[in-house]
Amino acid sequence: MTMSLDGAVADPERFAVIFDAHYQEIRRYVGRRLDLDIAEDLAAETFLVAFRRRDSFDAARGGIRPWLYGIATNLIGRHRRAELRRYRALSRSGPPAADDGHDQRVVDRVTAGVTVQKLSAALAGLSPGERDVVLLVAYGELTYDEVAEALGVAYGTVASRLSRARTKLRDALGVEV
Repeated sequence: MTMSLDGAVADPERFAVIFDAHYQEIRRYVGRRLDLDIAEDLAAETFLVAFRRRDSFDAARGGIRPWLYGIATNLIGRHRRAELRRYRALSRSGPPAADDGHDQRVVDRVTAGVTVQKLSAALAGLSPGERDVVLLVAYGELTYDEVAEALGVAYGTVASRLSRARTKLRDALGVEV
């Protein structure tokens, strides 16, 4: 969705259109990166920061969506230690408790638990920059250009971080990613 912030600068009430168009997407992205309890707060904070900085938005540098993802990613960065602790804890935790009455659900839960553990450990093993790129592509479904814009790095940096991350994830998970 292409939108201009120009009107939102002159008329802050028009900023609500941007909020309405992107809030759920940003909340989902934050919720995937951090606990859902934090997602609401950080998504709201993302839009508060964007609203306060709306006059510094430069449409020539890119679109609103990657700009918002960049703000959200920076806020997530403040919570990075908690995020890393979470991935490490998930990698150490055992599979979820089984539901004795349903054999297939038990198998599904154990399989999912092992997968979450392995994936969490693999994500914890990435550098913060690699993890940001992987999660912006996977969770945010951003293009390389949008990731570069969101993180304020060059397109080539995104490509190299993603390449390194894929190699690390492939090695850690034993699968093609």
